[in-house]
Amino acid sequence: MAPKAKNIYVCKNCGYESPKWYGRCPECLEWNTFEEQVVRASSSTQKTAAIRSTGVGEVYRLDQIDQSMESRYHTGIQELDRVLGGGIVKGSLVLLGGDPGIGKSTLLLQMCEELGKTLSILYVSGEESAHQIKLRAQRLGVHTGNLSIAPITDIETVVDTIAATKPDIVMVDSIQTMNLASVSSSSGSITQVRECTSLLMRTAKELDIPIWIVGHVNKDGAIAGPKVLEHIVDAVLYFEGERHLSYRILRAVKNRYGSTNEIGIFEMGSQGLAQVESPSQMLLSGRPENVSGTCVACVMEGSRPILVEVQALVSKTGFSSPRRTSTGFDYNRTLLLIAVLEKRAGCFFGTLDTYINIVGGLRLDEPAADLAVCVALLSGITNKPVDEKTVVFGEVGLAGEVRGVSNAQMRIREAERLGFEKCVLPKANLKNIDAGQYGIELIGIQNVNEAFGYLKAQAH
Repeated sequence: MAPKAKNIYVCKNCGYESPKWYGRCPECLEWNTFEEQVVRASSSTQKTAAIRSTGVGEVYRLDQIDQSMESRYHTGIQELDRVLGGGIVKGSLVLLGGDPGIGKSTLLLQMCEELGKTLSILYVSGEESAHQIKLRAQRLGVHTGNLSIAPITDIETVVDTIAATKPDIVMVDSIQTMNLASVSSSSGSITQVRECTSLLMRTAKELDIPIWIVGHVNKDGAIAGPKVLEHIVDAVLYFEGERHLSYRILRAVKNRYGSTNEIGIFEMGSQGLAQVESPSQMLLSGRPENVSGTCVACVMEGSRPILVEVQALVSKTGFSSPRRTSTGFDYNRTLLLIAVLEKRAGCFFGTLDTYINIVGGLRLDEPAADLAVCVALLSGITNKPVDEKTVVFGEVGLAGEVRGVSNAQMRIREAERLGFEKCVLPKANLKNIDAGQYGIELIGIQNVNEAFGYLKAQAH
């Protein structure tokens, strides 16, 4: 008997389902986003019968679970292992997203070269033929014999292939090209993406095989498909960076098996992605000397201190209201810091355009970058350069006070390692630090007025 079909209406923006059409989605409040779809009873449960036992499921007591067996696969790429929290966890489902051409498929193939030395890998591609993948693998220097290519787009066939071959790792490129026959909508639709991902998740957990899936992004930069897709998977990794720049930043947005604060930095070249072992040196290369409006900040990305250049340009406006632009730093935070400098430090930005830029494509979300942005703005408005051997960090409050930040000693050691001679930091952090053990001058300040005074004294 054929499966019974029914008509539902699905929001293209958020995936909300309804038995009737709405002009405005009740979930995301967008207009004219509902489209009709025909859904039949799924037969995917029959397709996974080979990988699922019947009857009562197994139950484990926490203290009886054996952890003697290795539960992670090391990729051989140190930056990737850092972001994953130590390696690929068995039975995990990892979603890798990013802009077109950013390097998602390149990273997967380079992983295959390292993992293929000891593990069997199944690479499922819905976008390229086996011959095309072979050409790209030759360009990247991937020659492992444990890599199998499967140009398949039917997700049920993919699951059957995984159950039959039982590889150590599976990679699906991409989830938007997969389709489930029981769903009438086209590949890449919200329903298709959600159902295919759910089927892969069950396969990964029941066979204890880690599965990587590549996800396209929409025009807003989010993973294309319903937000529930990110809730299904165990980890969500985003590739960030401009396509026309060589540097790429891999960031964990979600990770059930590690920290979400770690980042990995790569450089795209003719031979694929290369790890950047010293991000601070990379981000500071080409820094101008004796130029006002630039300052070096030290921020923490997970457990790693990174030095980055903050640039500020302050110029007279030609309009009735001044322009405010921020790249790599929160725009609203920029407005807040400008207001603090006007109120607490006596500066006037009312007739000045202000531009903030974080060099290297890095985005600073940590409050410890506040003081460096303020110093760069003060340097720009007074046209007095900051000493090129000075690094700055600290959080700025609405009263103009400079508050202490975490991991101050790690930041100081990183600045000392890269040859900096002075470090401007919150006085609250300086109380708990023995300045004699560092070969760098530590300058503690309490408010933005003292930062302004230090900048003036430095110019004389």
